[in-house]
Amino acid sequence: MIGADEYVEFLSREYLRGYVDEGGSAVKFVVADDFVASGFRDRVADEGRQSGYVVAAVDAATTRVHLMEQIFFEVARQIDWDELAVSALRSAVAAAGFPAPTDDTPTVDELASHYRTDARELKRDVDRELQRRIFKDYDMIQEFRIAMLRLCQAAFRTGQVSDAEHDAIIEWLRGDLRQMSALKSALIYRRIARHNARQMLFSLPHWLATNGFAGLLVVIDIRRLGVARRPPLDERAGQYYTRLGLLDAYEVLRQLIDSTDELARCCVVVIAAPELLTDEARGLDAYQALKLRIFDEIRDRRRDNPFSSLVRIGSEEVAV
Repeated sequence: MIGADEYVEFLSREYLRGYVDEGGSAVKFVVADDFVASGFRDRVADEGRQSGYVVAAVDAATTRVHLMEQIFFEVARQIDWDELAVSALRSAVAAAGFPAPTDDTPTVDELASHYRTDARELKRDVDRELQRRIFKDYDMIQEFRIAMLRLCQAAFRTGQVSDAEHDAIIEWLRGDLRQMSALKSALIYRRIARHNARQMLFSLPHWLATNGFAGLLVVIDIRRLGVARRPPLDERAGQYYTRLGLLDAYEVLRQLIDSTDELARCCVVVIAAPELLTDEARGLDAYQALKLRIFDEIRDRRRDNPFSSLVRIGSEEVAV
């Protein structure tokens, strides 16, 4: 069994720094008891931030992890989309020949005044650069590209994107938009759902990387999946999973593993309870497609392989 701190250091050294941040991807399963898991979750998140990643935490107790779109929505709620748009805009105006003179968000009128040029001509040059950098960046799905372009245009204050349209895009990304008609002017017509949520999630690390981050670190806590019986109604909190929901959640994780060739600059760390390995009804034995991808049939009983897809961790005292 590997110590929690030891494994965080290993994950940082072998994956976060020098592999994932250079275009790689990884999905790791970590098995730990509740006491160790909570500390490990915070420790790996801190290490991710120190390594330059945007970190998003997803807990099966509060997020329906059997639905890929719900995972994306939870991640999206933890992203500062406007900050990313301003970063992309500053790069675009500099590439267009009009670097922002201050640290404030550059707007078309302020830049036109500073450079003593026509605002319409400046807007056209910056729009062309934004189109080249974002809309023609085919490493991102089309709906994602359009949304990011509109957020950049909204930050530039050209009048192309209204405040209502900007707010609708943010709500759409977070799964809170009620009427898709609010996005017709933005040329976005589809909700984020099962058919496109995975591609939306895969687009995000690329967008983060183009704006100066190392990538995306997603920590998914699936310990709630092991709870078979719901507590009494007055004691319930959050999500509980039926047998079908459990299998769907395992299928979502299986899809993430099988999609690592499509994924770049993203590390997913899945935290599970020990019952994942021992519970025949709700553990890996319940879904062979996932078990065959991560379970190590042959291993040293006295020492885990940290490079394995599934790692058992404990406190430093237990590991000694």
